[in-house]
Amino acid sequence: MYVRFKHNNQIKDGFLEDGAITILTASMLDGGQLTLETVSAEDVTFLAPCMPSKIVCVGLNYKDHAEEMSMEMPKEPLLFLKPSTSVIGHGEDIIAPPHSKRLDYEGELAIIIGRKAKNIKSSDAPDYIFGFSCANDFTARDLQLADGQWARGKSFDTFCPIGPGVVKTINENDAKIELRVNGVVKQSSNLNQLIFSVNEVVSYISEQMTLLPGDVVLTGTPHGVGSVEPGDTMSISISGIGTLSNTLAKA
Repeated sequence: MYVRFKHNNQIKDGFLEDGAITILTASMLDGGQLTLETVSAEDVTFLAPCMPSKIVCVGLNYKDHAEEMSMEMPKEPLLFLKPSTSVIGHGEDIIAPPHSKRLDYEGELAIIIGRKAKNIKSSDAPDYIFGFSCANDFTARDLQLADGQWARGKSFDTFCPIGPGVVKTINENDAKIELRVNGVVKQSSNLNQLIFSVNEVVSYISEQMTLLPGDVVLTGTPHGVGSVEPGDTMSISISGIGTLSNTLAKA
């Protein structure tokens, strides 16, 4: 798994395997190669695996979530944005805005873009995807509903944890996605429940806007969305990737 981390006050990219990180010659997105230098994963601070110019999100993209909400399946992906300033990494705290009374988790698969993509075909999308990670599309639900649109409720600083790292491939036809709150399962589904596939989503977004290297696409959340309180820890696991954990903290 590719990771981005801080060690001895330096930010580096590396490849994590069996508890050891092999440092890369350059960033993963710039084609960094393995060196002979390693550090222990216990001695580093994990960071978000990339610094996107934007996070493009897909709403209502799981069959089981649409059924849970008693909503019709969308005819095309429903898109919204989160700002780059919302991104944090594995282990960092999500900060609760004091003026929100309902804060919800949304466990999701994240797509990391590797090449500039504009007007690409679905069949060509894999050529533009660097890899995949876990994400939490954290939301101030009361503010989202009060506004009637999603920008404010989705965009607070720390509202987009991504990590712990990036893997190059996943089994979209059979990969479990699960979110636990304080160890208790709250969301449990499979990527085969996606209404629009990874390739379809990337292609569709590229028809609306240019995707740049390092940009992140969040593919939607399955059924079981719920609220958390300060002190709660959310852990999102996806088969073949790993687990992203973050704790909600008071401002």
